[in-house]
Amino acid sequence: MTWTFTHDLAAYLAAAGPAVAGEPVANTSLLTVADALERRGLDAYGSDKPFFGWWTAADGSVAGALLCTPPRPLLIGALPDEAVRGLGAALAAEPLLAGVEALIARRRDAEALAAAWGRPSEVTEENRLYRLAGLVAPDPLPAGRARTATGADLPLLMDWAGAFKRETGEPGGPSEAFLRDRLSYGGMLLWEDAGTPVSMAGFFRPIGSAARVGPVYTPPELRGRGYAAGVTYAVSEAAYAAGASEVLLFTDLANPTSNGVYQRLGYTPVEDRIEVAAL
Repeated sequence: MTWTFTHDLAAYLAAAGPAVAGEPVANTSLLTVADALERRGLDAYGSDKPFFGWWTAADGSVAGALLCTPPRPLLIGALPDEAVRGLGAALAAEPLLAGVEALIARRRDAEALAAAWGRPSEVTEENRLYRLAGLVAPDPLPAGRARTATGADLPLLMDWAGAFKRETGEPGGPSEAFLRDRLSYGGMLLWEDAGTPVSMAGFFRPIGSAARVGPVYTPPELRGRGYAAGVTYAVSEAAYAAGASEVLLFTDLANPTSNGVYQRLGYTPVEDRIEVAAL
């Protein structure tokens, strides 16, 4: 039983790809990040080299994986208990993990890893993964309608994507390449009221059976009018139409408003994932 770590994306996909794809809900973030790196290159998330890891069980099968696009946190997928223990030991011994300052994992796994890390740490974010059990239209429906964004909307999308990143504390600025890729498959929607865009939502390209909604953003001065519910409903329909049978999203547990909106649309909790950062 062992962890293998590498900068080689092709080796990661060959070794861990089937196991990660076998749990598309729990591993949704691993799937979408690896897909972006494969499609757009290893610099899709910045100039620092990403690295990858997978856990090989006693029977020789791969039973869990992780990846990291520095300086972002180490992103850890669904792991068996023995892999969590092995990773706890590797955090102190593996050179590729030496620069890790934060990690994201299932709550129980993250807590175990924080205890094994040997560094003072704190929980900096708590998110809940939801899956759509049955789409329910907003009641009442907000004024306006949804439409698919086009290239002409790119300046607005860049502006709102940047605002979303600043508000959520994500590192880096908005990526034009990321947005152009979204536009290429109809993955960004705008909600318009009286012909004026008032909210946006996107979805990641379906991988296997699953697609994940995000980001969802409404400018502060336009909130409280139901626009986010309207555009989330529309983008969820679009994800289904694009071929997904599982539609997912993450919400910040510190935001009860968004959690309530998504549950009223038919999203149900799957699990909590937390970010733990070294002090």
